[in-house]
Formats: sequence, structure tokens, C-alpha cells
Amino acid sequence: MSKTPDRSERRKQRLEIVYRATGELKLDPANARQHSKNQIRKLANSIETFGFNVPVLVDAELNVVSGHGRLAACRVLGLAEVPTLCLDHLSPAQLRAFMIADNRLTELAQWDDRLLA
Repeated sequence: MSKTPDRSERRKQRLEIVYRATGELKLDPANARQHSKNQIRKLANSIETFGFNVPVLVDAELNVVSGHGRLAACRVLGLAEVPTLCLDHLSPAQLRAFMIADNRLTELAQWDDRLLA
């Protein structure tokens, strides 16, 4: 069993994008973030318009850590593969904490209405 890299080792680690078949990737049934059919359709429209620009984050067993909604949208669109990043340097506890933090921290951001006008 390999030990979890310490903080300095993690900083040095380079992530590599690997294209994987959408059927290989496993949605996490414990994902606390829920995606409605309407939201998945909107994600699919965004992917059709702009392309698939944010890789799906997975663990070493190809369980999705981040990107459940994007993956569902790709499956609706019939896309055969998606870019992925494997977070195999994180422990199971760190993966779970990251999954929650990744969603929650985005919710805490605010819009600058002046710049949106």
C-alpha cells in the first residue's frame, strides 16, 4: 500500500489529462450534489456551444470526484469520451472532502454586477 504524498510532494506532482470512454467512468452514488434534468440539458447545451473545456476529476478506480453533471450531459449528447484528470495522490478521505469543497466553495463566490452589466 502506498503512502499518501506529503504536501511538498503533492505540489511537485504533475497532472495529466487522459481521454477516457464515458462508459468507463463511475458516478458516485454518495455525491451530495444533485443535478436536475433541466440543469443537465443546460450543461449539454453549453458543451455543444463551447466544447468540453473542464476535465472530469476521477480517483484511481475511475469514480467521478468532480464533474458528475458534465459527464451526465456528455452521455445525453452521446459523446464517446471525455478528458479526465486522475487524483490518485489523494486519500479516500481527502477525495471526499475535496468533492464537497469543490462544490461548496464555488457557491460562496459572489458576482460583480457592475462587470456583468
